[in-house]
Amino acid sequence: MKYSVRANEVQGNEGNLRGFVTVVFGDSFKISNIAILESNEGKLFVSMPRYKSNERGGNGATVYKDVCNPITKEFHDELYDNILEAFDKVQNQNKAEGKGGHDSVEMPAFSVSVTPYEREGSNIRGLARIYFEASFVVSNVSILQGKEDNLFVAMPSYRTKQIDDKNKPVYQDVCYPVTKEFREKLYGELILAYQQAKDKVEEQAKKQAQSAPSVGQSDREIPFR
Repeated sequence: MKYSVRANEVQGNEGNLRGFVTVVFGDSFKISNIAILESNEGKLFVSMPRYKSNERGGNGATVYKDVCNPITKEFHDELYDNILEAFDKVQNQNKAEGKGGHDSVEMPAFSVSVTPYEREGSNIRGLARIYFEASFVVSNVSILQGKEDNLFVAMPSYRTKQIDDKNKPVYQDVCYPVTKEFREKLYGELILAYQQAKDKVEEQAKKQAQSAPSVGQSDREIPFR
């Protein structure tokens, strides 16, 4: 899978944070906010973007999950090695260098899966995942319903320290399509997959309702012979 890696070193004291990395698949889909952290032993490692889940760990601790991550060990090792190599070059040369090049714009091969999801008081209608060439998955993608019942896609995001003119927090997408063409193709596939999944769920519910016994049928009186 074609991709490029660009790294930036964090200046100043930021705890164990040493830098941030951006990965672009096929010049069309960007993964940002990938962190380079330093362990207590002084070893650098890669931390994918994460989100706060509703689950609780031991002693009620908050559980964080990766927004996106490699699926296979082979791609995991390749990607993380390239990320650390790019960051190492930034540290040594103070200049980000990429992997994969930008000879031509291309769209990465992908597939999607969507699960209908509705909760009272929420405009979320579906939860989705995006798979890039069976090697990398993006989770926490939402299908939302707008005010005019139109559906739209919300990519994973994180809350920044900024506020808008209405004094509300500003959110930044963690990963998103880079080009208009790929955005339309990807979002179109997600909406279509949601509609197909929803139709399937409704059809199954209809069949179950039709096959269920009518009221009083199971208690019908059987005459004695």
